[in-house]
Amino acid sequence: MEKGKLDPRLRLIQQGDLKGKVVLLRVDHNVVKKGRIKDPYRIDATIGTLYAIAAGGGKPILMTHVGRPKDKKTGRISCREGESITPIARYLEQKLPVKVHIPEFPADPEKGITRLDPSIESAISDLRQGKIGMIYLPNTRWFEGEQAKGSEREALADGLASLADLYVNDAFGSWRAHASTYDVAKKLPSFAGILLQKELRNLYRVLEPQRPFVAVVAGAKYDTKIGPLKALYERVDHLILGGLMYNTFLAAKHGVRIAGVTEEDKALAGELVELDKTGKKIVPLSRLVESETMEARVEGKYQSIGMADLTSGRDIRYIVDVDPGSFEEKEVADIIASANTIFVNAVMGFMPLFYEGSEALYRLIGGNTDAARLFAGGDTLQELRNLCPGIYMAGLDDPKAYYFTGGGSVLTALEQGTPYQMKPVEALMEGGPE
Repeated sequence: MEKGKLDPRLRLIQQGDLKGKVVLLRVDHNVVKKGRIKDPYRIDATIGTLYAIAAGGGKPILMTHVGRPKDKKTGRISCREGESITPIARYLEQKLPVKVHIPEFPADPEKGITRLDPSIESAISDLRQGKIGMIYLPNTRWFEGEQAKGSEREALADGLASLADLYVNDAFGSWRAHASTYDVAKKLPSFAGILLQKELRNLYRVLEPQRPFVAVVAGAKYDTKIGPLKALYERVDHLILGGLMYNTFLAAKHGVRIAGVTEEDKALAGELVELDKTGKKIVPLSRLVESETMEARVEGKYQSIGMADLTSGRDIRYIVDVDPGSFEEKEVADIIASANTIFVNAVMGFMPLFYEGSEALYRLIGGNTDAARLFAGGDTLQELRNLCPGIYMAGLDDPKAYYFTGGGSVLTALEQGTPYQMKPVEALMEGGPE
């Protein structure tokens, strides 16, 4: 397929007849933490789709997930105010000249919202008549069926489909197959939104990169990233790791115990260590920040350590950041400076206490203005904006830079070799019933 072109099987919002239709729009506005918007970029990125719906005469009902309300161990769903979509709706009211209605549904203290309340029908009537500009449903993960299997999931998908005439997915960052991203797309005529199209068009830049290709990946979990990490390793010329990923790799490579790294993850990382013995693609970051605690940044209780300190059998306390001096070393600086494509899904330190490593990394990458600089993921974009606002703002207008709204989605596309096997995108290829 030609670079930047979409698969012709993908049904686009431009192809849908929206006039007078209620449009169920799945977005990824997962930007709220403790009741406040961290960074509105992912909201702003969907404005084009909202305008397209308005221009076509459509009436939008929005939905997104926020946070992780479901307890993995107990299955209990907590509808916490800090994970409400209310701040998002209020932001949209300020951004657009519309009134946003948030329906209220009764919630079970253990199961969350078990059904769509019939009261929404009057709100939909008001939406059709233009009395309100849009409806924003409660956090999709407050609904019992969103991440469930079986009858609860089927009931939610049927209920959501009953609200609208069309379904549009604009949630590139929500790549998992849940009721609101996948099941409902099979029950309504379904289309890709403007943002989703833009993200898919730009994925060729990491799937078919100009070389040398450098990737920087960090994360709080290792076990969930093994597949994408191995696939990325095969594609890159150089790989820089950070966060718990780098800690886990170092623990496996040097035979040390690092606080916060499980023995299970350490064993899993052994495969990457073996791979790199011959590949030698993982860039060594020679100095790290070790802290006695992750609860606070206490003078005298954290220090910079080097690779020589990682001797076999030793117990290392929490590694909370990469020492910014690591990015000043010639080997690392040269690798970044000579890259033609740089993909970044990484916050290097334990935020907000330890930020210097991330800031040094972003400034180094920002200095290579000749490279395609591709940042991905909510946390990455948030910290780039917070730590290096000048670099962030310049990237918004630079065709060499691109900000993907979903880091996990890019890694999944890299692992699969195509974005068109991600289940929510796959559902749009089928298009739903006519």
